[in-house]
Amino acid sequence: MSPGNSSHVLAFLLAGIPGMARFHRWVFIPFGLMYLIAMLGNGIILLVVRAHHSLHEPMYYFLSMLATTDLGLTLSTLPTVLCVFWFHAREISFPVCLTQMFFIHAFSFMESSVLLAMAFDRYVAVCFPLRYSSILTGARIAKIGLGIIARCTLALLPLICLLTRLPFCRSHVLSHPYCLHQDMIQLACTDATLNSLYGLTLVSMVILDSLLIAFSYAMIIRAVLGITSREEQARALNTCVAHFCAVLIFYIPLAGLSIIHRYGKNAAPISHTLMANVYLFVPPVLNPILYSMKNKAIRRGLLRLLCRRAAWPGHGWRH
Repeated sequence: MSPGNSSHVLAFLLAGIPGMARFHRWVFIPFGLMYLIAMLGNGIILLVVRAHHSLHEPMYYFLSMLATTDLGLTLSTLPTVLCVFWFHAREISFPVCLTQMFFIHAFSFMESSVLLAMAFDRYVAVCFPLRYSSILTGARIAKIGLGIIARCTLALLPLICLLTRLPFCRSHVLSHPYCLHQDMIQLACTDATLNSLYGLTLVSMVILDSLLIAFSYAMIIRAVLGITSREEQARALNTCVAHFCAVLIFYIPLAGLSIIHRYGKNAAPISHTLMANVYLFVPPVLNPILYSMKNKAIRRGLLRLLCRRAAWPGHGWRH
């Protein structure tokens, strides 16, 4: 395809695991298990929070936002991963690839924003426990949720506009079984510096989120150290453990992926694929497990929900 051809008629070829093309159907088994765990786990979190009025509190509203984001991130990659590994269908049109890229990065950016909102929630809960309900009202939480959606959508739209202006005339083979911005701009046959700079701007916004989360935890630790009772200190910190682990699970692979895309051009192709898969698949799988293990209210709600299901007689609930 010549440099003058427009990108909207272009088709990309997705890639699987380098050197394992013959075993892709077997490779899909662990991917399929991760999809199943992610969808079931996050779906159950949403169902439990919705079903139990006692969980209609700010912390669980934010947890529902995180579960929704993880579900969106999981479903964004599922169609092409299934096509590549199970059906060996690698071709994807430019508009479809662009749409998938938008949703992958939007939900990823949204997850960073939700984790920041959850850090604020934990800061208020630990530092201002008596004013917790008055500060984080239902209306404020709804505004925070709408603000997160608006922030992520408005931030990603220029990325789409910049990509549609690029001509693609090099090899059309992408490095993953899904479309990522860093991967796509490397195939452009013109200068993509503006796209790369805007991508760095988005990365800097995510870095700012992580710094604000670190600041909130510094304030939390300061407040906890001011508590005289060791038991109360442990109780306050215990409410933050699941969120802190979720932060590490999200930001560490994201940092690794950004570094390897920008500075690891000579690294083995499988390292790019492995890091991208860890970044996209591990947080949606582990987050519901973490919160189910560390949160007694979620566990109790799940048990009550399972008991209700077991008591279902066929025509109505048995109380």
